[in-house]
Amino acid sequence: MNPIYCSQGHENASNSRFCFQCGEQLTLAAKQQGIYSGLILGDRYRIIKQLGQGGFGRTYLAEDINRFSEMCVLKEFAPQVQSNAVLQKAEELFAREAGVLYKLQHPQIPRFRELFRVSVDGKGYLFLVQDYVEGQNYYSVLAAHQPQRFSETEVRELLLNILPVLEYIHSLGVIHRDISPDNLILRASDSLPVLIDFGGVKQVAATVSQLEQAQAGKATAPPTLLGKVGFAPNEQMRTGAVYPHSDLYALAVTILVLLTGKHPQALIDDRTLSWQWEKEVNVSPNLTTVLNKMLQPNMSDRYQNARQVWQAINVSAHEATFAAPAYTGASVMHYQPPVNIDTPQPEKSPLGKILLGALILLGLGGATFWGISAYLQTASNPPVIEETTPSPIASASPSTTPTPSPSPPPQLSAAEQAQAQTITDQRRNLGIDDDFYFSVMNQLFWAKYPQYQGRKLTNEPKDAQGRSQWYEFAEDLLSKLETLSQTGRQKLGKYTAADRDRSVTAISQVYVGSRSLYDLADAAFFELFPEQRGKEFINLPIGQIWNAIVVDKASEITNKKNYEQIAFAPGTTGTELSGSLIPGEGKVYIAHLQQQQKTEINLKAEPQLLISIYSPTGKVLLADSTSRTWSGTLQEDGFYEIVVVSNASATKNYELALNVENTTPEVTEPETTSPSPDLETSPSP
Repeated sequence: MNPIYCSQGHENASNSRFCFQCGEQLTLAAKQQGIYSGLILGDRYRIIKQLGQGGFGRTYLAEDINRFSEMCVLKEFAPQVQSNAVLQKAEELFAREAGVLYKLQHPQIPRFRELFRVSVDGKGYLFLVQDYVEGQNYYSVLAAHQPQRFSETEVRELLLNILPVLEYIHSLGVIHRDISPDNLILRASDSLPVLIDFGGVKQVAATVSQLEQAQAGKATAPPTLLGKVGFAPNEQMRTGAVYPHSDLYALAVTILVLLTGKHPQALIDDRTLSWQWEKEVNVSPNLTTVLNKMLQPNMSDRYQNARQVWQAINVSAHEATFAAPAYTGASVMHYQPPVNIDTPQPEKSPLGKILLGALILLGLGGATFWGISAYLQTASNPPVIEETTPSPIASASPSTTPTPSPSPPPQLSAAEQAQAQTITDQRRNLGIDDDFYFSVMNQLFWAKYPQYQGRKLTNEPKDAQGRSQWYEFAEDLLSKLETLSQTGRQKLGKYTAADRDRSVTAISQVYVGSRSLYDLADAAFFELFPEQRGKEFINLPIGQIWNAIVVDKASEITNKKNYEQIAFAPGTTGTELSGSLIPGEGKVYIAHLQQQQKTEINLKAEPQLLISIYSPTGKVLLADSTSRTWSGTLQEDGFYEIVVVSNASATKNYELALNVENTTPEVTEPETTSPSPDLETSPSP
């Protein structure tokens, strides 16, 4: 029997009427709006408890059972609207806001995972899924603080750690709109502030309310403008206009609340609307000047960006000596320019730099491709190969002391030097990172030729066969990497799970899920590297190539290259399609079908072509199957995914037939929505 959870996430026996720990009546908790603690959504997210409720829906704490039970937050989008047209517009705006969120990749912003659709008891739900931040918001930190106000040292620490985050989001054209102590979390793991609850989602809810009133022909109230009274500047509360300095104004108010322990309304003169905070706390003239400039009523009189504030605070920080903060062990962060979120640059290993130096010499004619081996000492017990370990010829430990060769190494023939140079030129022309290339070469070459693992290949005649095998292997790998897109190749060695999440979010706009995407990626990857089938490769260097293929396949889906929507001709109850697939290729079909509809799907193809069928919530009906027929009564409304992939060694034709009990309603082509940087910088329509 499955356990029952109360709204606080406490686990109880299935026949329990009341929570064993908190006494909550479980029968009521289990019926709450169809979403309850313990429910698993989409075979992935187990609801732990409800965290809150706002104008756009409820927020839940959940665990991702597909990611080792990592905690995450599900934000439901459930506007209270009646019109289908308004609901469609609402979902469009919500998806647009999701696009804004998924481009934010910063360690002090919860990572956006996906836009997630699911059906529960016949009702559809739409969620934003984000990482969960364990910690307390700054209102809670203030309440527990003794005395109940922060010191100047502590607020300086907060400013110096949060301003680079604001500089980052503003550089991407995103304005938070709702900075306050309850939207800043003091993260438990490292005592750094984390910025949560971007205001765009709340603005969507306000916009939807206006649209609903207009659709109903009602006289509409003035537009709901986002921002907390007392925290948001005047221009934001009057017109909805927001700028980077609008966030800085709200941050300054947040600092005043933490410094004084009082709400904004108690710190501002009701008649003159001027801030009267200085009498409440004794701080340095520098900090007073900075905060007052951030709080200027005229926009042109404020700091215009976070960098200016950071520099002003940092200068004053160096002019005084402060004790370590009482509430955090974190050190002051030095300002860094906004990070390019697409191409993080890992530091190259020392050994990789040695190898690069040798290759540069090769280009100048001063050293042979293999000459580096004469200057590296082979370790008696080579370490396990890491991702940044260079080529198999350089298997020495980076920490060993170079020892001079007793005699000049033999010279390679002109033909062999030319072959080595050609490989080097091809790799560079493809834009492939050197460290990544040699790390994946190590993994694959040593797996095929274990006799060379842990030793160097020299220029000696005895290693001629090994060098020949290495050249051949290197050329073969480059020919495989050449099949990737230029963008995909250039990021090899730098892919993370966030890149896959962004790809999944992109294809969700055309109603394709992660399973279909990974089916296409697997087919292409195993065509290139069949020896990896059945192996755990995702965290090895070779896994970077699979990630690049995932990104490429997602782009193909959104560009309709390997994607097709099935539509029935008027008056028909079925359709037949045909196609052909080259080795490693696949195609995704989507069909909008109805619950309780009797459906039959037939694939006419050779056994090397596999079929998978997924429901709108990701339930597996068939997976990589050689079965040629699936039939049954559908349990869900929505877009079903049919994926056909080829494991054949030659081009193969196929025919796909879909028959239903009755035709579905006319379906319009799903619109691909692109993230818009303007959503956060101007009021919603």
